[in-house]
Amino acid sequence: MIVKLGKLAFEQLVKGNLIFYEEDLRECGIDETEAAVYSGLCTQIFREEFVLFQGKVFCFVHLSIQEHLAALYVHLSFTKNYINVFNQTKQSVFSKILNQKKYVSLSELHKRAVDESLRSKNGHLDLFLRFLLGLSLESNQTLLRELVTQTGSCSYNKEETVEFIKQKIRENHSSERSINLFHCLNELGDDSLMQEIQDYLRSGQIGETKLSSSQWSALVYVLLTSEQEMVEFNLKQFVGAQNTADEVLQKLLPVIKESRSVQLRDCGVTDEGCAALASALRSNPSHLRELDLTDNKLGASGVKLLSDGLKDPRCKLEKLGLRDCGVTDEGCAALASALRSNPSHLRELDLSGNKLGASGVKLLSDGLKDPRCKLEKLGLRDCGVTDEGCAALASALRSNPSHLRELDLSGNKLGASGVKLLSDGLKDPRCKLEKLGLRDCGVTDEGCAALASALRSNPSHLRELDLTGNKLGASGVKRLSDGLKDPRCKLEKLWLRDCGVTDEGCAALASALRSNPSHLRDLSLSGNKLGASGVKRLSDLLKDPRCKLKKLW
Repeated sequence: MIVKLGKLAFEQLVKGNLIFYEEDLRECGIDETEAAVYSGLCTQIFREEFVLFQGKVFCFVHLSIQEHLAALYVHLSFTKNYINVFNQTKQSVFSKILNQKKYVSLSELHKRAVDESLRSKNGHLDLFLRFLLGLSLESNQTLLRELVTQTGSCSYNKEETVEFIKQKIRENHSSERSINLFHCLNELGDDSLMQEIQDYLRSGQIGETKLSSSQWSALVYVLLTSEQEMVEFNLKQFVGAQNTADEVLQKLLPVIKESRSVQLRDCGVTDEGCAALASALRSNPSHLRELDLTDNKLGASGVKLLSDGLKDPRCKLEKLGLRDCGVTDEGCAALASALRSNPSHLRELDLSGNKLGASGVKLLSDGLKDPRCKLEKLGLRDCGVTDEGCAALASALRSNPSHLRELDLSGNKLGASGVKLLSDGLKDPRCKLEKLGLRDCGVTDEGCAALASALRSNPSHLRELDLTGNKLGASGVKRLSDGLKDPRCKLEKLWLRDCGVTDEGCAALASALRSNPSHLRDLSLSGNKLGASGVKRLSDLLKDPRCKLKKLW
């Protein structure tokens, strides 16, 4: 019965069928009664079901059982009767007899099985092939002799099969299709190619080594079968004089698809590499959650390719770093379209160091307004944002609902009008922003007045404010301190490094921090000429029980 089931399993597997009918059973010498009894006794192997309008259908309880039985049938057909079942499809009896005489070694059968597996576009014979090769091992042969009586012995040259598989790896330029061949080598106990790659990895010189296609495939296999979980994958170690980033991305695509985080900082990725990454984002299932492409000149076409990947419903990317990537307003349009995709999983986007201009920021802000956009953290450092961009961002902050929690605008010359426009956005009850970075933004006392007003809004969600590098002066610090005094202010961290804070500013801050309740926990005043009296005011402040400050530096 096992051989009959094996024949059924093989013939249906070759056709790509997982479900079969009574007619299929009869063709393999299994009658309906026998099948019913067998499915009742061995439910772990075979299952009988009823389907509306189709009557009885049969299937193996798991595909791997069908694959294993198919391999067993092919192996036993050869070792018992010297029959190569691959030659039994649509051939005359005379042709079958000739072919039975032609294949005299098990290695020839294995070669044919390897070729058949590689011809499959969807890899449906991959596991079957591994089972078939595994059955040829001496340890398994011993077990099989107890199961069935063999009519004779057949010659088997394992090394011949191993060399044939290695040749196929060398000929096959697709790393993904070669992975199963490495599993086959593993089944046969040969790890020479893998050891070669392990030596390269241990030397730390793999980026300077020109790898052959078979070595790339071996590298993919080694990385995928490593005991270490594919959490963060840094490709920089593989990029060098001999291997460009785009080439590495193409060759290691199967590894990228299995990784949660991929680091590609300053690797020289171009639009060609972006096409490979977009393919990884669209994979099913998609494991990639974080992608850092900082300092690569992607250009408009590269960003568009990535954005197309982000739009795909299978994409689950949550964090994307595009700092210093040459993104322009055209790239912003593509990214904004991705943010409006349904569903959009992107939560963090860093575009710092790109000259987006007013039009780019506006396009991005339009994407933020969309209710399908779930972005929580946006980095726009040194992006050339002006008051016009601030108006667009403020409008986005007032959108309903607004998911944005962190916004970094450091290094942009916003001016008084820009800061005021942002502050108006912060006041809106629909705004949920918790962290705002305004380092080196040219904020003055007028901007401080607007920010203080926002801190007094009801409710104010802002918890962290970075004003480092702005010349606020005494009046600016005083205006800010007025906002801190208000019980509606929930600010917990405030950076005032290099802000021109003096003794007078310290007095205003000390007064604010004695207010009840004060939520401020961290205060940075480095780089300011506080003077002895200013330092004393702050020291006295730390002794006050009403002050909740824990960190002052």
